[in-house]
Amino acid sequence: MPLLLSPLLSPSAIAALQSTPAIAQVRSTRVWPASEYTRVTFESATVLKYQQFFVKNPERLVIDIENVELGPALKELAAKIGNDDPFIQTVRVGVNRPNVIRVVLDLKTEVKPQVFAVPPAGEFGHRLMLDIYPAKPTDPMLALLNDDVAAFGNGNGNGNGNGQAMPDVVPDPVAATPSKDAKPGNVEKVPPASKPPPAPKKTRPFVVVIDPGHGGEDPGAIGRRGTREKDIVLMIAKKLKDKLHSDPQYRVALTRDADFFVPLNMRVQRARKLRADLFVSVHADAFVTPQANGSSVFALSERGATSTAANWLADKENNADLIGGVNLNVRDTHLARTLLDLSQTAQISDSLKIGRLVLAEMGEINHLHKSHVEQAGFAVLKAPDIPSILIETAFISNPDEERKLRDPAYQDKLAEAIADGIRGYFKKNPALARA
Repeated sequence: MPLLLSPLLSPSAIAALQSTPAIAQVRSTRVWPASEYTRVTFESATVLKYQQFFVKNPERLVIDIENVELGPALKELAAKIGNDDPFIQTVRVGVNRPNVIRVVLDLKTEVKPQVFAVPPAGEFGHRLMLDIYPAKPTDPMLALLNDDVAAFGNGNGNGNGNGQAMPDVVPDPVAATPSKDAKPGNVEKVPPASKPPPAPKKTRPFVVVIDPGHGGEDPGAIGRRGTREKDIVLMIAKKLKDKLHSDPQYRVALTRDADFFVPLNMRVQRARKLRADLFVSVHADAFVTPQANGSSVFALSERGATSTAANWLADKENNADLIGGVNLNVRDTHLARTLLDLSQTAQISDSLKIGRLVLAEMGEINHLHKSHVEQAGFAVLKAPDIPSILIETAFISNPDEERKLRDPAYQDKLAEAIADGIRGYFKKNPALARA
C-alpha cells in the first residue's frame, strides 16, 4: 500500500521523507575470540553502513553504524565479551546521534583491525564483521619450527642435539703425551689424531597439518539433534593430533584449535609455511536425505569429480568462505590463481596412496560410502607440493551416524583409524621427511 502523505507538506518535504532510509534492526551479534584474532559480527536483514576510527591513550576502536536502532541484539553485545578475550577489554554501545549507534571497543593492546561487509550466504543475512588482529601478530604454528631447531641442531649435519656444532677433530690425550722411554733430542712419532666416524644425518620428523573443517561463523552441516559439524571435527582432529604427537617421528599442527573461522586459502598457506609432508582436512558429511551413510576419503581432481555427489560436496565445501565471511579486499587472489593453475599430478598420486590406506583403516570401524578414494576440486586440497586428503568421517545428516559422532569413544576410534593409515603411509614413504 502506498504511503499517504499530508497535502499540507511541501513538495521538498515530501521528497525528503521519501528519500529517508528505512531504520534497520541488528538482529544478531556474535563474538568469536581466538589467540590469532577476535571476530565481532553484526547481522541484519539489510546492508549496514558504517564509519570507523581509532582513539589513542587508551586504545579504542569506534564503529558508527548508521540507520539502525538500539535493539536487544546490540544491548546484549557487551555481555558476550569474555574476560579471557586476548584483544578486547570491554564493549560499550549507545546512541551517538539520531539513527546512529556507536560501538566502542576498549582494547587490551594495539591492534590492526579489518572491518568489512559480507553479503547474505546460507542462512545468514547481511553481516558487518570486525576482525581484531594484533598489531604484531604471532604465529603459534611457528613453534613447530622452533622445536625442530632445538631438537635437530643448526642444520649443518653435525649438531649435538642442542644447536651447537661438534668439533671435527677430537685430540687423543694418550697419543699426544711422550712416553717415559723417549730420549731427549729424539722426536717420537705421534699417531695423527683420528676423526670420529661421521654422525648419521639427522632428518626432521614428518610434519602433518590437520585441518578441522568450518568453524566460527560457519557451523558446517548440522544434524537432526543439533550436532554441529565444526564441533565434532575439532574434537576428532585434536584426538588425531594427540595420537600422532605421541610418536617422536611426527610434528603435528592444527589449522584451528578453537571455534573460529579460517579462510580456505589460509589453511593451505599454513601447511605450505610449515613445509608439511601431509595435509589432512577432517569433515562430517551431509546429504539431502538421511539415508546416506558411510565414511569417505577424497583427493584432488584435475579434470573433474569422480561422481555427481563428489562434485556437489566439493561445491558445498568450497562455499565455506561465503558462509564464514572473508574480507575479499585483502585476500591473496594471486596465490589462489596459482594454486588453481599449477599442475599437481605428483601431489594427486601421493594423495591417492595415503587416501587408500586411510580408507582401508576406516572401513574397519564404519561402513564405507564408496570403496575407493573419490576425487573432486576441493579448494583446501590444492597445495601443489603437499599430499592432501579430505576425510568425511560419517554422515552427520544420518541419525545413527550422528549418534556415533557424538560419542567420544567413537571419535577416538575414528582418530586411531586415521592415524594408522598415516603411519602406514610414512612407513612406506620414509624419504618424504626432508633433512
